[in-house]
Formats: sequence, structure tokens, C-alpha cells
Amino acid sequence: MTYLTSMLAGIVSIYQILIFARILLTWFPGFNFGRFYFFLCGVCDPYLNWFRRFRFTRRGIFDFSAIIAIAFLSLVHRVLKDWVSLSVGNVLAMILTSLWTIFSWFIGFFIIVLLIRLVGYLSNANIYAPFWHFVDLVAQPVMYRICRIFFPSRFLHYMARLLISIFVLLVLLVTIRALTELGTVFLASLPV
Repeated sequence: MTYLTSMLAGIVSIYQILIFARILLTWFPGFNFGRFYFFLCGVCDPYLNWFRRFRFTRRGIFDFSAIIAIAFLSLVHRVLKDWVSLSVGNVLAMILTSLWTIFSWFIGFFIIVLLIRLVGYLSNANIYAPFWHFVDLVAQPVMYRICRIFFPSRFLHYMARLLISIFVLLVLLVTIRALTELGTVFLASLPV
């Protein structure tokens, strides 16, 4: 049984690499990647389309279904890899770790976007350029929600909203990581 689960874990790992390659190739529309691209589409798209059908995986112009699909494959890979020492606590710890991976990716993404916007603001970049419009399209909803929670009735300068949002997201990232690690240790130690 150990040989079979190790082999299945290896197949899942290879499939993760193929999906990652498929996602990277979508960043270069217009390039002709030949048969390899069509092979990747045929192998990866049915799995990715299954996650794309859920509305919560899409926010505005962004499609986060691929991140959730890869996190699910990562969970399956870990379960297959640790099949011998599997317990309910270990499975719950793996699920918690996978959820943390997805959540931390989102927070990290928004921190990077806000930092890019901060650099643009400090360098007096042309705010009417399409790139900055796109960055603002992503940054504004996050900044609005964060500042509305902490300063509901105050008007804040744009720079203050940027800095507060970055700080809150960093604190959130560190806090939830610590809680996730504590929860993982606790769940993995359950005797079930």
C-alpha cells in the first residue's frame, strides 16, 4: 500500500507542475506554444474548469480558481505522502495548512499591490496611466474596507490609507500564521 500511495503522490506532484505550467502559459497570450500547449489544455483545463464554476473563486477581473485548485492538489499530495501516519488530527492539520496557504497568498498579493501603489505614489507616477489604473482597481477596495473598519468616520489622506492598509495586512499575516502553526501542532497531536 505504501508503494501505491507513493506512486499516486508522485503523479499528483507531476500534475501540479503541469497545472502550474498551464497557468504560466496563459500569461503570454498570442505566443504559439504548439502541441505542448494543446496537450496542457487538454490535461489541465477539465480540472481547472471544475473550480472555475464556483462564483467565489472570481472577484472582478481576477480568477483565483487556479490557486484553490493547486492548494487542493497540495492537500491530496500531503495525504498520499503521509498515508502511513495518517490520523484525523493529521488530516485536519493538513486542511488547516492548505487553507492558510490560500489565505496567505491572497494577503501577500494585496500587500505587494499596495506596496507597488505606495512606490508609485512616492515617485509621483502618472496616476492616469493604464498600469496605475489597474493597480488602483485592485488596491482601492482593500484600502476602503480596512480603513472603514478602523476609522469609520474619518477622512484619511491617501498616503495614510496606504500605510494603514499595508500595516494591517502585515499584522494579519503574522497573527494568522502564528495561530495556524499553533492549531496545526495541536491538531497533529490529537490521539485519534
